[in-house]
Amino acid sequence: MHKFIPNKFYFINSFKKNYIDKLDNNTAIIYRNYNNRVNLKEIIKIKDYCLKKKIKFIISNNFRLSLRLNLDGAYIPSYNSSFAHLSYKTKTNFLILGSAHNIKEIRQKERQGVDFIFISSIFKNNKNYLGVNKFRILSSLSKKNVIALGGINKSNIKRLGLINCYGFSGISYFQ
Repeated sequence: MHKFIPNKFYFINSFKKNYIDKLDNNTAIIYRNYNNRVNLKEIIKIKDYCLKKKIKFIISNNFRLSLRLNLDGAYIPSYNSSFAHLSYKTKTNFLILGSAHNIKEIRQKERQGVDFIFISSIFKNNKNYLGVNKFRILSSLSKKNVIALGGINKSNIKRLGLINCYGFSGISYFQ
């Protein structure tokens, strides 16, 4: 069966129905609530709503919970260097995503068996800022599909045409 993979990824920290309602079916939600304990009720609420809206739902940095709740995938942040998830059996369409900021982290994510690598930060001027040229160089060093991450909004979305990426992700673009 054909595996549908979205090319837009929206990071959320909490359930906000009005933001999810604006999304199309080509968008996946990545829940990454790093500040608090796991809120199982909220995760199930988001999962059910995404299922109703036919939007893929992925959880960050909790592979076992993602499998247990039968979510669409798991996101492995750049600081997570564990290989424990490789011992779990996943369903056919389960997505494993990972983020990286440099070549060392890209190689780490490749060894972790991710399907897509999020490279940041393309536009957001922070400590991981790459810009378009460095992003193009880093993305060319991997055979994995690359997702642009960081500072993407409605005014600079057209600049993604300058780079070779499968899709993009962020927060401000979707709000």
